[in-house]
Amino acid sequence: PQVKAFVTQDIPLYHNLEMKHLPGADPELVLLSHWYEELERIPLSDMTREEINQLVQELGFYRKETPDAPVPEEFQFAPAKPLPTLLPPQAPTADGKTPPKHDKEEHADL
Repeated sequence: PQVKAFVTQDIPLYHNLEMKHLPGADPELVLLSHWYEELERIPLSDMTREEINQLVQELGFYRKETPDAPVPEEFQFAPAKPLPTLLPPQAPTADGKTPPKHDKEEHADL
């Protein structure tokens, strides 16, 4: 009954959180990447509604006041973490050596 209450009453308040009903399957939270690759499965059967809400918020899902409330710009892609930034050109390479500096004019055609 705790998971069912979360599914019916709380999921509509979370941005980027979807419910997929699989008959006969134990309830679990499946976290996916931007490319829909499975990252993690978290069983929910033994959790209370409050524990599930706390977990989902700790994972970074944005909870709206109402199902139709707008989502602030900074939470549009939540709970996604920012993509890792590329290392600056002067960063040491895997072998510990610093790559040579390149002249800005070197690839002017690109």
